[in-house]
Amino acid sequence: MGDTPQSLDRGAEIVTYTITVDAPAHQLWAIAANPHRHHELDGSGTVRSSAIGPRQLMTGDRFRVDMKKFGLPYALTLRVTESRPPETPDAGEPVTGVVEWRQPTGHRWRWEFAPVVGDGGAVRTEVTESYDASGQQPVVRRFLNAVKVTEENARGIRASLEQLRARFA
Repeated sequence: MGDTPQSLDRGAEIVTYTITVDAPAHQLWAIAANPHRHHELDGSGTVRSSAIGPRQLMTGDRFRVDMKKFGLPYALTLRVTESRPPETPDAGEPVTGVVEWRQPTGHRWRWEFAPVVGDGGAVRTEVTESYDASGQQPVVRRFLNAVKVTEENARGIRASLEQLRARFA
């Protein structure tokens, strides 16, 4: 992985980028698994610092985040569809950590944290963020595509990953 986020092809309705960050996977996963810290990941400028919910999200949990877009505040209640911390076993392949939640309109946000052990034992993480619109109601998808939300989300994902990489550089 390079210094800038790289696009991954996961299907027509999924926007995905990845970047390598100089930090352990468990440390990065802990930020994504804590909705009270989501503003630290946000490159779009929409996620506020206030949230309601557990400090470590597990599959099935619900949480609320406060947002602001176009100067208008709003809140979203989200459901965690998958949460698994990363592992770096003594022997064998590292296990990728995942945090994914579903929005009320059906799309999902997903963070993946794959441990990478480099030369000299340096610990790094391949971080992948996705916006998956494949589960959206068709009328919602048409509207969001018409107002260019997918392109906007792609910019936000790239900014989030660049910001995360810079934070741990």
